[in-house]
Amino acid sequence: MIKVNVLEAKNRLSELLRAVQAGEEVIIANRGAPVARLVAAEAAATEAEPPIGSAVAILKWLEENPLPESSRRSAEEIDADIAAEREAWD
Repeated sequence: MIKVNVLEAKNRLSELLRAVQAGEEVIIANRGAPVARLVAAEAAATEAEPPIGSAVAILKWLEENPLPESSRRSAEEIDADIAAEREAWD
């Protein structure tokens, strides 16, 4: 982990970004108090929760909250129900 103050981070930004790309974590402090953390974008994305409503969030929720066995249907059953519903429209 690399710790720098704001002015040093400003003056060494390119160097710090190369360090982050190499897997380092950079803490930026203002008057000795940490205010920001630089990590690789890919690492930050995996740490964060997926956005609400995204496919990843929905799949994660489904894994954590599976449907009861009585409510599960195969793709073929769903397709047959959709086809029957469409025929009823005519």
